[in-house]
Amino acid sequence: MKIHPNYKQIYTDIIIRKYPEKWDHCAPILAKVELTVLDVMKVNTLIFSNTNKEITAFNQRHKSYDEKTILYMLSYQKKNKLNNTQLANHFKLSRNSIAKWKKIYRISKLV
Repeated sequence: MKIHPNYKQIYTDIIIRKYPEKWDHCAPILAKVELTVLDVMKVNTLIFSNTNKEITAFNQRHKSYDEKTILYMLSYQKKNKLNNTQLANHFKLSRNSIAKWKKIYRISKLV
């Protein structure tokens, strides 16, 4: 069993204490039983979309993705016929990360 932060409680507290006007936008996502990495990213964007760009750029460096999310992104790319640059812009991540993931999961499918 993996131990991870309770993002649901964290974001609920942030919204209630600092951004109560954004509750209506975030409530449907926070109502889910379990939040995925993409849900966390979406709530984070909804809450902090108007913050300082420097802080946002700094936080981008500390993202991590689970296998389920990576496979979702790669299938999204295939389904929508996107190249690595377009996918990177859509999910706000590095083209190099996408290329690395494609190599890793192509190899693991062959073995």
